[in-house]
Amino acid sequence: MRLCADIGGSFVDMGVIDAHGGIHDRQRHPTPVADWPALVALFRDALDRHAARIDPYAPVCLSLAGVVDPASGTIASSNTPSVHGRRFDDFGAALGRPVSIINDADAFALAEATLGAGRGHRRVFGIILGTGVGGGVIDDGAVVVDAHGIGGEWGHGEVLVDSPIAPGSVPVFACGCGRRGCLDTVGGARGMERLHAFLHQARATSVEITDGWIAGDAACTATIDYYTRLLAGPIAMFLNSFPATIVPIGGGLSNCAPLIGLIDRRVRTGMLTRPSEPVVVCTRLRDRAGLLGAALGSGLCLSLMAEEPTEG
Repeated sequence: MRLCADIGGSFVDMGVIDAHGGIHDRQRHPTPVADWPALVALFRDALDRHAARIDPYAPVCLSLAGVVDPASGTIASSNTPSVHGRRFDDFGAALGRPVSIINDADAFALAEATLGAGRGHRRVFGIILGTGVGGGVIDDGAVVVDAHGIGGEWGHGEVLVDSPIAPGSVPVFACGCGRRGCLDTVGGARGMERLHAFLHQARATSVEITDGWIAGDAACTATIDYYTRLLAGPIAMFLNSFPATIVPIGGGLSNCAPLIGLIDRRVRTGMLTRPSEPVVVCTRLRDRAGLLGAALGSGLCLSLMAEEPTEG
C-alpha cells in the first residue's frame, strides 16, 4: 500500500491505495499554499498515522498542477508557491523516503487510460475542464511528454487574436502563462463565465450558465453555443494530429453530461475521420482519478477494478 496525494491550489486530497485500486482513509486538507514546512508536516503526519500499513520502501506518490524539469529536477507549480522552484529531491529528503511526482492532468489521463473510460484504447487524450483547461496524452500506456516534462498542454498558445479592424470583437483575455488569447482563458469554468460577460455584459456562474442553457434561456444558450465551438475546434485539430480514439473529460464541467455530449458531437464533426461513436466522454473515475493516477505514475500496477472500488 502507498500513500498518494493530489495537491491542488485549494486542497490536498490524500489517501492510502492498495493493489486493487481501493482508496483507504481518504482525507482532504487545506493546501499550505505558501508554507513548505506545513506541507511537509502534513505528509509526515500521514506517514506516521499509516506506518503499519504502508510499505516502508514505497514512494509517496504525488500528483500536482505543475511539472518537474527532468534536466534540473526543479518543480514548476504556479498555483502552489510552497513547492514552486523547489527541487524534486527536496520532497524525498524532507520525508525520508522516495517520492514520485506526476502532473495532475497527466495523472488524470493515465488513470482513465488504464482503469477508466480509456481502458482498451491504445491512444488516449485526457482533458480536464475545471477552473481552467488541462490535458494529458497517453500512448501505449505511457505519458507523452517532451524533454522538459511538458505534454498535452493544449490550453496554452495564442488561438484567439484581436482584429486590427474591429478591436474588442474577439474575446482575447490575459492568460496565467503570460500570453494572451490562450484556450485556457475561455475553456474552463472561469472561461465560460468570461465569455458570458463578454457576450451579454452580465455576470453568471458556470453552473448558472449550464442550468440556464438546459432550461432554454436564450442568453445562456448563446454562451454555450460559442463556448463549445471555441473548445471543439482545437480538440478536433488535436485529434486530427494525434489519433487518440477516446477523450475522457474530467473537472467540474464534466458533471454536466449534456455539455460533454454537445462538445463530443461538435468535435466529431470537425474530425477528418468523422467517427460514428462518441469520442469525447465523461470521466469514469470521477474524483478518484488524481489519486489513482499518482499511484500509477509511480509505477504501481493496479489490478483492473470494479466501477466503484472500495473506499474505507
